[in-house]
Amino acid sequence: MFYLSGLRGLALLLCGVALSAQAAKNISLGTLVPDGTSYHKSLLEMRDKWRKAPEGGVNLRIYAGGKLGGEGNMVSQMKLGGLDAGLLTAVGLADIEPTVTGLQLMPMVFRSLDELEYVSKKLQPKLSKKLEEKGFVVLYWSDAGWVRFFSKEPAILPDDFRRMKLFTWAGDPKVVDLWKAARFQPVPLQTSDIVPMLDTGMINAAPLPPIVALAGQIYTRTPNMLDLKWVPLVGALVIRKATWDTLPAATQQAMREAAEEAGRQNKEHGRAEGERAIETMKTKGLKVQEVNAETEEIWRKTLEEWHPRIRGSLVPPDIFDEVFRLLEELRRTEANPKP
Repeated sequence: MFYLSGLRGLALLLCGVALSAQAAKNISLGTLVPDGTSYHKSLLEMRDKWRKAPEGGVNLRIYAGGKLGGEGNMVSQMKLGGLDAGLLTAVGLADIEPTVTGLQLMPMVFRSLDELEYVSKKLQPKLSKKLEEKGFVVLYWSDAGWVRFFSKEPAILPDDFRRMKLFTWAGDPKVVDLWKAARFQPVPLQTSDIVPMLDTGMINAAPLPPIVALAGQIYTRTPNMLDLKWVPLVGALVIRKATWDTLPAATQQAMREAAEEAGRQNKEHGRAEGERAIETMKTKGLKVQEVNAETEEIWRKTLEEWHPRIRGSLVPPDIFDEVFRLLEELRRTEANPKP
């Protein structure tokens, strides 16, 4: 009798181990985030927390630094089920849902990160819902500060850059057409192609986040930076809804909490890391071209000519109009604060 009872106990124990093993799920995540940066470290911390989630947790495999190709490639893999999740910029997210372009593909529309924060908080619930309708769950939104222009030769005004061959991310012919219509010379490439193409002379300038210019040693080929706040680098961590829905509710809750903490760290550390990257590059020879009020106004007037092309082509009209409405609302409030 004791022997049978022992067997039953052993069977239950083995069954429990088996169920626990079945509950642990492998999830793959791709991103262009460079290895060793604060963004990457926050993902590693999130991975450790996901492993400890209830119901067996999740085994997260992170492919950073563009190991899976560009964001267009990663989105295609996710749509086909070959990749579960991605930490993507608005460029990649737009391949899923074009409304996200309102947070990034509108050059010099945002004058400060506070303005970006205000508009983002208003739009993100709507954007998250649209992404979910397309089959992707947003676990967090974040940003990494400003994109700046890096170039081989000093350049300040739009006409200076029109003489250069300018890197742009491959995968969106509408962006390429926009640059061309404004008389620039865009060259669409994957991020991994920037350094070799700079070395061959196929490109000689690139709008990039400073941390990418530092991590990829791009600044050694483009030792001049225009300190113009071009566009904010906005992104989100998304996971396929088909993958998400297979997870127990308790696992999802723990994963979402860990992801939101990673998002907060990304925003806080990422913005500061971008500015530190500039200071680090300056000690190694980077020359920063400052932008005065007159230069900024020249750029702003140039970009206002882009707006009719951006609205409806790169950014859906309703989102384009909503961004400007929200900015006007914020600026009016700041100009006339309540007593």
